[in-house]
Amino acid sequence: MTHPDWVQDAVFYQIFPDRFARSERLPGLEFEPWDAPPTYHGFKGGDLYGIAERLDYLSDLGISALYLNPVFASASNHRYHTYDYFNVDPLLGGNEALRSLIDAAHNRNIRVVLDGVFNHASRGFWQFHHVLENGKDSPYKNWFYFDPERLQGRRRWGAYPTTGELTALRNGEGSLRALGYQAWWDLPALPKFNTSTPAVREYLFGVAEHWIRFGIDGWRLDVPAEIDDDSFWQEFRRRVKTINPDAYIVGEIWHEAQRWLGGDQFDAVMNYLITAAVMSFCGSAHIDMNIVNQAGGLQGRVHPNMDAVRFANEIDRLTNLYSPEITRSQLNLFDSHDMPRFLTCVGNDVPSLQLAMLFMFTYPGAPCLYYGDEIGLTGVHDPDCRKGFPWDDSHWNHDLLNYTKAVIALRKEYQALRRGSYQRLYSEGHVFAFGRKLADQSFITVLNTGEDRKKNAFSIETFNGSSSNPATIFGPDTHPYIENNTFHIEVPSRNGVVIQF
Repeated sequence: MTHPDWVQDAVFYQIFPDRFARSERLPGLEFEPWDAPPTYHGFKGGDLYGIAERLDYLSDLGISALYLNPVFASASNHRYHTYDYFNVDPLLGGNEALRSLIDAAHNRNIRVVLDGVFNHASRGFWQFHHVLENGKDSPYKNWFYFDPERLQGRRRWGAYPTTGELTALRNGEGSLRALGYQAWWDLPALPKFNTSTPAVREYLFGVAEHWIRFGIDGWRLDVPAEIDDDSFWQEFRRRVKTINPDAYIVGEIWHEAQRWLGGDQFDAVMNYLITAAVMSFCGSAHIDMNIVNQAGGLQGRVHPNMDAVRFANEIDRLTNLYSPEITRSQLNLFDSHDMPRFLTCVGNDVPSLQLAMLFMFTYPGAPCLYYGDEIGLTGVHDPDCRKGFPWDDSHWNHDLLNYTKAVIALRKEYQALRRGSYQRLYSEGHVFAFGRKLADQSFITVLNTGEDRKKNAFSIETFNGSSSNPATIFGPDTHPYIENNTFHIEVPSRNGVVIQF
């Protein structure tokens, strides 16, 4: 198995297209106010032309890859309700806008990865609509899971449930019985594909191939575990990689993912496990568990006041779950559209986010910022975590933005921080240190998540083996020195540094 080489050097930026930037290319449409609190069903009018117009901002930040939430035609602001997989939503500018964005991004050496929603479609999807109109006589009746009595016309037929049908759903009756068709998580708007039907498989593989040929650089796969069929994803990979061997395939798996990372399915997964560990340690006593528990996938995984030993043990476990090549390809995220903002989870404590950034940008894997993380955007769960990006920079935390730029630049400058080996060096109390090494480049990152300044000394004989003079290259000057293969350093409270040998 080969992974796309570019990913381990990438810095990703996730964009929710309706909320990042609105161009002036689509006049005459009425949207909710950009700066108003987001709503479940409202549209703010962000589009792909708007993203293209802000590429200079992203380049200046240091971004080298975009992950876009769904862009295909849909009647929802998040666009996970796809009704046309071969056309970009006209509210985003249509196919021409995607062409413009990809070309402009590639000219700046920025890759573009799209969100692929292949487990379910929407009520507006043509083949689903065809069955609603024609019942058992539709040639598409095997594309989804239908109740035979509805197909035969013996019971009420329709995709918009009555009050009684909604009551049945709330009382635990499955959508197949209550609505007449299987819906993902029993949500009426999301009929689930029957991916055992050959025509469905060919259709979805054709979608994947089409957009790879169009020029995208990979797929982020939405809820891929819901397609409980290894052969589907094996064929998906074969089709995609035949067209572009460097395409990145990353699955939305919130737990351990060995099943999908055996070399024949995904290149990596969204690493929510590292999100939980980093939030636990870097957030420390600042974590607001009432907010964290709004993110179902993080429940039971975030632990306030996690000490350095427990954190180091968890990082060791996660680092060794997969091969080094996979670990360097993981999409390591701080937050996303599916959870409260990291900054909100840690009680709006900016040092917690900065500590997390320093760890993520010096640890193996591709770090991913969710749009606005770098300027201090906050938000509880959906829809609040999907606010419009405030382009009036008087609303920005400029210190945080400058810190983000600096830590991205640090990662991009030193190959060892992207591709080097990882070694745990020290963990005690609230202080954690690890090393990265590649050829003649050696670095140590030290994090102090505690409230007190700490003097620490630990052996680096197995890591460095030299008496070279260490120097602080990021963070406050901590005057590190080596004596008899023991590394000495004093780190300020709630702070982190990177030392070069």
